[in-house]
Amino acid sequence: MLNALEKNSNFKDRRGPVVLAILDGVGFGKYKDGDGFLNASTPVLDKLMETCPMTRLQAHGTAVGMPSDEDMGNSEVGHNAIGCGRVFAQGAKLVQEAIESKQVFDGQTWKEAVANTLGKNSTMHFLGLFSDGNVHSNIAHLRAMLEQAKADGIKKVRIHILLDGRDVPETSALEFVDPFEEFLAGLNASGVDFRIASGGGRMQITMDRYGADWSMVERGWKTHVLGQGDYFKSAHEAIVALRDKTGAIDQDLPPFVISDDGKTPVGPVVDGDTMVFFNFRGDRSIEITAAFEEDEMTKFDRGPKPDVYYCGMMEYDGDLHVPKNYLVTPPAIDKTLGEYLCASGVTQLAVSETQKFGHVTYFFNGNRSGMFDQKLEKYVEVPSDIVPFEQRPWMKCAEITDVVVKAIAGGEYKFIRLNLANGDMVGHTGNMQAVQVAMGAVDICVGRIMEAVRKAGGTMIVTADHGNSDDMYEYDKKGNIKRNADCSICRKTSHSLNPVPCIVYDPEYQGEYKKQLREDNLGISSITATCMELLGFKPPAEYDKSVLIMKN
Repeated sequence: MLNALEKNSNFKDRRGPVVLAILDGVGFGKYKDGDGFLNASTPVLDKLMETCPMTRLQAHGTAVGMPSDEDMGNSEVGHNAIGCGRVFAQGAKLVQEAIESKQVFDGQTWKEAVANTLGKNSTMHFLGLFSDGNVHSNIAHLRAMLEQAKADGIKKVRIHILLDGRDVPETSALEFVDPFEEFLAGLNASGVDFRIASGGGRMQITMDRYGADWSMVERGWKTHVLGQGDYFKSAHEAIVALRDKTGAIDQDLPPFVISDDGKTPVGPVVDGDTMVFFNFRGDRSIEITAAFEEDEMTKFDRGPKPDVYYCGMMEYDGDLHVPKNYLVTPPAIDKTLGEYLCASGVTQLAVSETQKFGHVTYFFNGNRSGMFDQKLEKYVEVPSDIVPFEQRPWMKCAEITDVVVKAIAGGEYKFIRLNLANGDMVGHTGNMQAVQVAMGAVDICVGRIMEAVRKAGGTMIVTADHGNSDDMYEYDKKGNIKRNADCSICRKTSHSLNPVPCIVYDPEYQGEYKKQLREDNLGISSITATCMELLGFKPPAEYDKSVLIMKN
């Protein structure tokens, strides 16, 4: 149990709450063309940036615990950083280090997976996001595991690929599939049988999160496990054919199954097999894990559950201990903002729609399920629409705002955190018009929250967990927009490497801090100490410094 935070006697308590508004996927773009945030109608945010203390924070790379500054941030590591006030080595970095050191292959889980496969003369399967986006997975990790599997004597492997087009360019699948097939051919030349067995777009199958659409998991189960679906002779053939048929980008391509004879799948999952789910990020890994591990499955008709040895790349939920077996231990994040505030008797409200609900709760709390103190905390989830986000770009920002505005006026909570997911989820579609609509909707909501904060005499921090909507076009190294063969603009659907805003709105400012915020290349982990200071507390010494420059 943490000790209560020390009060700052020089800070005058405000009448109302501190509101932390996380505008998911909203940053400052490098190029005017393609910056959906800049080019949207956002008069409220424009005024806040012009009149309030503001700085820019790093939300990618080493600032959020990723391996290098070439790595994008994401909502998971972003909310970890905002929630705990420090930078921990995150999934991609931990897995990379574990593989490079061979630690993962010396661990009990890998040895059990190999022993199960060899002992039962069965198949080892690998399932996960098939790209080098380094947000949910990295194909380099898969390659290393396949090489080790061969070295360990595994003769038969089947790979089930989830096409990305979200953390990497939207139609880049063949840039990963074709070299990978050559890689497999090199392995197979010495007598093993390693093949791609199934696949499909990540937004169509398998990688649902927060229970938003279990039908995705059901489709993935039928594709990967049962081998049911449209048959193709190779992944290359499937991708080309399905693009021609649907016009979809990679993340939205329908599922496919590989079959040599058009009748029999090459890699269904059967009793005795081993399944390695090689995604390291937890949110989109939990549901498919449940399908493999839970004895009773009520979300869809799974049929007879095959008796397999299942393991994940990491532990996806440290409280629920999901999965039972995992290859790399996740970071042990402690002393979070939520835990400190509970120890200090501060009432808290967390609000988001389903798509980001786990981020303002589980990830914000250091990968911890549940509350620290049910008497002091309340979590509100607004159910997300199950439609393509470009068709309803306003998403649930108005409903979230309704909850927040009512809570501010009610006076029950001293700290309120919310996530408006539009900039990220709509940004991933690559649809510029939809993004501009999304940002306009978010701006209206920020205006409503700002007015409620003003009336209540509170404060508000407006920030983001990473960029996305600010970087909607692909650019070459010379700064020119990339174009497709038909001269259309190459859309960008991945997160950006751009900084994000940190705006402090304090309508009853008492002069305790300078209006010029720190601008020395801070990361979003500095938001945590900032929230504490605005609540009238002194942040712990180990926290990254606040953006506020206190006068006393």
